[in-house]
Order: sequence, then structure tokens, then C-alpha cells
Amino acid sequence: MRDEHRGERPASRFLASVDGCHSSSLRWQGKRNRRKSESADGLRKWVYAKRDCSGFKDKVVIVSYNVLGVENVTKHPDLYFNIPPKYLGWDHRKELLRKEIKNYHPGILCFQEVDRFNDLEDALQRDGFKGVYQARTGDAPDGCAIFWNNERFTLLHEEHMEFQSFGLRNNVAQFCVLQMSSNQLISDTKSKSKAARSSRSMVVGNIHVLFNPNRGDIKLGQIRLFLERAHKLAEEWGKIPVVLAGDLNSVPQSAVYQFMSSAELDLSRHDRKRISGQMDIPLKSSIFQSQQEGFPRWNGEELKLATGDEHVTCLLHYLKLCSAYPGVPGNLRTRDSMGEPLATSCHSKFMGTVDYIWHTEELIPVRVLDTLPVNVLRKMGGLPNKKWGSDHLALACEFAFA
Repeated sequence: MRDEHRGERPASRFLASVDGCHSSSLRWQGKRNRRKSESADGLRKWVYAKRDCSGFKDKVVIVSYNVLGVENVTKHPDLYFNIPPKYLGWDHRKELLRKEIKNYHPGILCFQEVDRFNDLEDALQRDGFKGVYQARTGDAPDGCAIFWNNERFTLLHEEHMEFQSFGLRNNVAQFCVLQMSSNQLISDTKSKSKAARSSRSMVVGNIHVLFNPNRGDIKLGQIRLFLERAHKLAEEWGKIPVVLAGDLNSVPQSAVYQFMSSAELDLSRHDRKRISGQMDIPLKSSIFQSQQEGFPRWNGEELKLATGDEHVTCLLHYLKLCSAYPGVPGNLRTRDSMGEPLATSCHSKFMGTVDYIWHTEELIPVRVLDTLPVNVLRKMGGLPNKKWGSDHLALACEFAFA
């Protein structure tokens, strides 16, 4: 979540209606029809989709995790003043992270805020993973990393984006094209054609978006380029599925989320400083107010950063994206009205959701790892702690190839 700007107040949660791929996200499962959940680690549980997924054989668990950079713990003590120092140390947290991740039996890992890549690589190699890392530009020591189980997946292509080259700060993103190994394909023999095998590839994107709540133009610019490149890679590799993970530093009720889910955004209807929803907004306010209702106009420079053209106010992308968690209905203790987690990050100055896993419709969410209820997080006094190694919670979704 963090970068060079910190200390904003927690975001207010206000209702917003967003049309998406998962119309079932608002229909909560009652006690009678709730599928049996299984514990992943003693506290967090897997929640299963309501649909019958038994016919889908080729599956993969994908995890997105902001692992809390070591340097950021030192630079921002105000965020962790009530956390015992022994729980902030990297050696303690590193072992917790490895043990936790191993419990989820993942095939692909997307990490953000990584500033000890070699340590993570050494630890994960013992569990059969290979990885690639991309450090942020500028003075910040952290970056993004993608790991994959080397027995289950083959790396076909890898690249990264440095947003500094577009005038969009020092954040980075990375992409891997990964193919499921042939011995991992367990589809019915009749379907094991060359086309079926080639469809078991996917584009995996990983990003950590700028934190600064006031620079919605830069946030949107980073996300725009990220989505454009993901779409092009999917097309170049034969219209393969796309999974995009990361810390977007934006809440589910924000214009950023609306852009991701609906594929378009009219900037004239939004305040640049409230694009991510990270600022306190009265409940009677709406992020969908029009320019005529008082939002300041975007100048040419801001429009160019956000859209790539100083004369364009409408932002578009060409991926049909769904957010994974609304695709598997949960309960009101851990989910908001849209089906997203109530909180994926918790420290002394923020508790809310900024982390996501997005996917195209060629992938079907089979189950997701439920987050922790807000009251439980409050009782813990924040993250990290004895049980959890970061101030974010890992998101995990098991996908099936449609």
C-alpha cells in the first residue's frame, strides 16, 4: 500500500452500484445453502463457488500478496507503533510468509513491496518455485515479483514496465506468460488436442500502483498502460486468458475500480483527488457526481497522464475483467455489498481493501480464500503480528480453465 506518501485517514465505505461479471455477488449465502468451507491455516477458510465446478479439471491457485517491505517498516514506525518489535523483524515475518503460502498450495504467486527478493527466492526454491523480480526505479528499494511452481508451469515470456519512462512516477509492473506443463493437464483424454493444450496458457500481470491519493491522474495512467499491455500480450499469444493481481491503492467503491470492471471511465465526472476513494467522503456524497456539480476540471497535463492525450476525457480498456472474490459469494462478516473483502490491509492508520485479483472470463473462480472479519482484525491490534507476516492479507483464488 505504501510508497513515498503515507498517513492518509481510513477510507469511508459508501455504497456504489457497479455492473460487472458477477451478478450473484450480492446474493449472500445463507446457512442452509452455504457450501462447506475448509480451513487453510486455522483461521482463514476457503469459500467455494455456488456453481458446480466438478467438470473443470485443469485448475491453479493464484496468490496476490503485498508482503510489506523491510525498509518500509523502518521508515514508517507510526504505522506499527503498537506491534511488538519481534513481530516486525524480517526473519520472523519471512518464515511466517513461507509457511502461510505453502498452506495454500499455489501454482502462481504475485508479490508486491518486495525488497528482499533473494531471501524469498531462496525460501521458495525449497518448495519448487522459480521467480522473476523487478525493482522500482528511483530511490525506493522495493519492487514486484512473480513466482511459479516450476513443475506445474513453464515460463514462455517475461517483461516489465517502468512507469517512470512515461512520466508516471517510479512504480513498476511485470508480466509473465505461463503455460501449464503437459503432465499437469488432467482434462478428459478426448479433449487433449493441441488447441486444448495451448489454451492452458495465461498472461499473469502484477502491479503496485502509486499510493498518493491526490494523484488520481497518475494512478489511472499506470493502470491504463498496465491493462493495454496485458491485452496486447493476450492477443499476441493467441487470445489467452489474463490474470491481473496487485495492490491498486484504491478501494472497491472508487472510480479506479469502476474503470477496471466496466472498461470505461468519464473523467469529467470525477475529482482527480478522489479517484481512488482513499480520502474520507461523507456518506451522502457520490463518486459519480458530474462536473457541473462542482468537481474541478482536469487540465491538459493531468488528462495526458491519465489517458495519454490532453484532449481526451474518456478512458477505455479492452479487457473484459471480473474481480475474483465477487465471483464466489461470501458473507457479511468479511465482504462488502459488492462481494469484495471488507479489509485486505490493516495498520494503525488504515483498514480497508486495496488488493485484488482480476481475471478474464476464460477463467472460472472455483474457490477463494476468505479474509478475516473486521472485528477480528481490530482485536489483533493491526498487522503484522504473531500469526501474520505482513500488514496486508494474502488474496488467493483457485481458477479453472473454462
